[in-house]
Amino acid sequence: MASHTIPPSPSVFPPKPHGGASRPPLSLRPWWTPTTPSASTTLQCHKIMRALGFGEASPEAKAAKHLHDFFTYVAVRIVIAQLESYNEEAYADMMKFMENHSVDDGDKFCADLMRESSNHKALALRILEVRSAYCKTDFEWDNLQRLSQKMVEDRNTKVMRDYLSETTMKSEN
Repeated sequence: MASHTIPPSPSVFPPKPHGGASRPPLSLRPWWTPTTPSASTTLQCHKIMRALGFGEASPEAKAAKHLHDFFTYVAVRIVIAQLESYNEEAYADMMKFMENHSVDDGDKFCADLMRESSNHKALALRILEVRSAYCKTDFEWDNLQRLSQKMVEDRNTKVMRDYLSETTMKSEN
């Protein structure tokens, strides 16, 4: 049995002249090779499916950032509920602070709260404690996975069902 080797194919696109010494010529490299040595450790993926377009962070890293901010939101709600029942003054301070500061970025929210006053610093430290404890002990990670998988399946089915319903109605008319 004869073995055949396929020679590498030449590039179909001629190299572009680069516009001066300050700009290096474009390198034609496969999309899966890392651009920098530091990226090689973060971009290696041994999964069957790899999501592109997330920059240096993986989809899981992006989701972790969102969860981190969500944990801050949960911690703020817990602390507010605690303050409402036993420290009305601190509760009022916290509510006033929240009128002007978003919890969308959890770390920025806590940093701003710490810098507001010494009373607010104590509240920020409490939020950081609650955020950490909630993440480590109360958040049900297995339940998150189960609910996420179920939601994806249910929503996929709904989208397909809605599309089928729309296209069936159009074809009947």
